[in-house]
Amino acid sequence: MHSSPGVVAVAVLSGLVAAGATALLVASARRRVGAHRQAHVLLAAAAGIALLSLLVAVAAALAAGDQWGHRQGPRTGWATLVSVGGTLSGLALGAALLRLPGAAATRAATARLLLDGVIMASALWFVGWVVLSEPTRLLGTLTPGACVPIVLATLSAALTAGLALIMVLRADPPRGRLVLLGTGTTGVTGGGLLLSAGLCQAGPVMVLTGAALLTVGLLATATAVHRVEPPGQVDVDLIRRDGEYAFVPMFAMAASAMYHLSQGGRFDAFAIVAGSVEGFALVARQYLALNDVRGYAGRLAAREAHFRELAHTDPLTGLANRRGLLRALHRCAEAGVPCVLLGMDLDGFKNVNDMRGHDVGDAVLAEVGRRLRGNLRPGDLAARLGGDEFAVLMHGGSDAGPVAERLLGVLGRPYEETDGPVFLSVSIGVAANHGQTDVKLLLRNADLALRYAKQRGKNRIERYDATYDQLLRRRTMLEHEMRGAIERDELRLAFQPVASLPSVRPVGAEALLRWHHPELGNVRPDEFIPLAEECGMISKLGAWVLHQACYQLSRWLADGHDVWVSVNVSPRELHAPEYVVQVAEALRAHHVPPQRLVLEVTEHAVATDLDELIRRLSALRLTGVRIALDDFGAGYSSLGQLRRLPIDILKIDHSLVAEHEPVRPVGRDGPAFAPMVDIVMRLGHQLGLEVIAEGVTTPTELAAVVAAGCRFGQGALFGWGVPAEHLEAMLEAATSPGARPTAVPPAPPVAPVPAPRRDEGSSQVGPAAEGASRGDVPTSVNQNVGSVDSSREMRQA
Repeated sequence: MHSSPGVVAVAVLSGLVAAGATALLVASARRRVGAHRQAHVLLAAAAGIALLSLLVAVAAALAAGDQWGHRQGPRTGWATLVSVGGTLSGLALGAALLRLPGAAATRAATARLLLDGVIMASALWFVGWVVLSEPTRLLGTLTPGACVPIVLATLSAALTAGLALIMVLRADPPRGRLVLLGTGTTGVTGGGLLLSAGLCQAGPVMVLTGAALLTVGLLATATAVHRVEPPGQVDVDLIRRDGEYAFVPMFAMAASAMYHLSQGGRFDAFAIVAGSVEGFALVARQYLALNDVRGYAGRLAAREAHFRELAHTDPLTGLANRRGLLRALHRCAEAGVPCVLLGMDLDGFKNVNDMRGHDVGDAVLAEVGRRLRGNLRPGDLAARLGGDEFAVLMHGGSDAGPVAERLLGVLGRPYEETDGPVFLSVSIGVAANHGQTDVKLLLRNADLALRYAKQRGKNRIERYDATYDQLLRRRTMLEHEMRGAIERDELRLAFQPVASLPSVRPVGAEALLRWHHPELGNVRPDEFIPLAEECGMISKLGAWVLHQACYQLSRWLADGHDVWVSVNVSPRELHAPEYVVQVAEALRAHHVPPQRLVLEVTEHAVATDLDELIRRLSALRLTGVRIALDDFGAGYSSLGQLRRLPIDILKIDHSLVAEHEPVRPVGRDGPAFAPMVDIVMRLGHQLGLEVIAEGVTTPTELAAVVAAGCRFGQGALFGWGVPAEHLEAMLEAATSPGARPTAVPPAPPVAPVPAPRRDEGSSQVGPAAEGASRGDVPTSVNQNVGSVDSSREMRQA
């Protein structure tokens, strides 16, 4: 009966299919390369062991035949052998599952996954024990009992099933192939269990059932592995979710135990061991989780400290950044420790970036950081606040002077680079907290001291002084009030006369800007003009001065006065693209002949881009206005530059007029003259330029410039900067009956492109008084009380 052809056919078919599946797994393992080849080798080894167990079990069942009930001893031996094979096969399958890609990247991950598998396996084993033992006995008479080999096989089957289940639950979708692989491995170990149980007690039917189940499991495993592309890769990247499924096996065990007790069952040693394993596995799993949390918390704290340090560190120099400095300042304030703050700024560093490139600039900044770290006292902090601005925080109330002097010398040494040394200086501002806790105030005081160090010549040390606050408040107030000065009608023009020599008749005037504030009073031009340059108000003020001067000039011309007006032009105005249009519009709006307007540029403007300056001045001359070079002799323009400049008038700086005593001519009779003025006069005449002597304050200076041949003068001797009506009175007095006649012919037209030399005399301001004796020095000059002498003040340029 048991050896019928049908039974033999089932046994043979199972063996053949299992052998084919094993061959597929072996071929797959041979094709695999790389880190995950070990998993395929283990699968092939497990399949080989399972195949041997199947063949042994089927052969033993067929050999028993009709004497099944009389061969219990041999069958138990065969069952033990099959159980050991199934166990070995299950262990290999479990190891293969753990070696799948992404399953367990580290030993800790492997331990967590194995413990989760043990937890799930213990629950499965306990539930199986409940349903198969007394009083439930789900399989009835087929339930094996008193067969020790079965226990070993059940443990292997439960462990493999639990491990496969936990991996399937934790895998990222899609997980169809992993489900097929898990089902196959569970079928292999389950089939081994049925083979062992059938040989031990249940009979040939269970053996054949186990053979079929094992064969199906091997076929499913081979299919799951063989279908994966590319060869050697199993797409089972697992996510790391820990402890999420622990309550499920515990719930299953608790429910099974309550059901077993309710049915009158009892717990034997196997059940107690299963429960103990579950408990210990859970405790071990939670211990690992706690270790993971502690490790993660430690790494998080270390990273937080690292990033906090990075947030307070400048990446280029390695010094503290602004946050780091503020943190140290707040700590000093909280501890009540006196400290001194040194603010430092590299002078001329922008030129390094512009001329040598930012790579060289960064290398210089890094070297500054190294020099600062190497020249500080222990406990002091160096910081880079941004750009080329640095700071040093010194703890304690000791004098910071020696440290500042040392840093001034150290940072001023050359910075050696591959393409040549870089030379820089440093300005340092020093401020102390004097026991105060206001961090912002200390930073502000150091910044103020640094600002005044740069304003007073750079490459120096300035200590904070309380007067800096007053100056800053006044500066801030001036800047705020200046923005509405035009709208509030607080600005006025004063006109300083330009006199024809030696008659001292006024023939022109220079427009000077004055500001009278209702609360601050008269604000000096040398105070508000530089501020206007810095805050961007100079263009607006210059446009107002230009229109007011043209308006007043048009009135004087309409009244019959033969006069011209000069207006100072700042370099910023001069380089503005729209300035030429503004000048042309002002002339047209006020109907002023262009040759009556003179635009004065200072000699300092020549220090900028000369070619651009020439283009701007040439464009202005095309409008018909005349150009004067103011403060000539102050030190910037060379003779070569002077020859190229498209100008019409030279205004000799007061320093050349007053610096030297007049000298007598050598080898002939004549009045004493100013030698520098004489040289400039000769130079101007050779270049076709008219010359005006500025800052003439005494009769001696007047006699000297007249003797040198200068035909026009300006200064306190001829009149202060006065309101328009005062100058108009001077013009009226000069043209009244009895006044010395002086004709002022109009200026000839200006050539479209100025020639290199101007020897045709086409740019005269006005002729000298005809018939006047050069030795006729006036003893009385018409003076008007007004503003300060224009030669001694800051104009709007």
